[in-house]
Amino acid sequence: MDAHFSFLALGDSYTIGEAVEENQRWPIQLKALLHAKGVVLNEVDIIAQTGWTTDELKKAIDDHKITRTYNYVSLLIGVNNQYRGNPIDVYEKEFKELLEMAIGFSGNNVKQVFVLSIPDWGAMPFAEGKDRANIGKQIDTFNAANKRISLEQGVNYVDITPISRMALTDKELVASDGLHPSGKMYGMWANEVTKRF
Repeated sequence: MDAHFSFLALGDSYTIGEAVEENQRWPIQLKALLHAKGVVLNEVDIIAQTGWTTDELKKAIDDHKITRTYNYVSLLIGVNNQYRGNPIDVYEKEFKELLEMAIGFSGNNVKQVFVLSIPDWGAMPFAEGKDRANIGKQIDTFNAANKRISLEQGVNYVDITPISRMALTDKELVASDGLHPSGKMYGMWANEVTKRF
């Protein structure tokens, strides 16, 4: 018999699926993959918007005034902090606050909270002519911080950054805007998350 669960996905353009159809977003593809395993996500709520930094996501969550818990919660945030040149120490503080909120939304069930690493937008056509090596180095620094905090909190950490870097050589992984992942790449991310179930 299938079990029915709820899922809350928190993030930015990578979670809302900028430049792809709704059914190509990674949380929606995750729903389909898990259904095949008998895990039915009958509720998938997304709080995410293109361009959001950690403080903007936190404000949006506060504005939603969530009073319930979810079976599963994901968090993917930070690329816009890096893109805008925001300080890493501010990111660390705000990411930790967001993760603590995510854990709370799971009913403090850390094993059902998933943090996804920040993808490397430097691998995208959009970054042509920019210092891709430096972008990648900065992304790695931000990911080292969110990974450390995630492991300290005992949540699942899903490293999807290597998949994002495959866009350098596989244009099928790039959406039509030249900056965001295609549905194919989002499917690869969703597949990595399913391995934690």
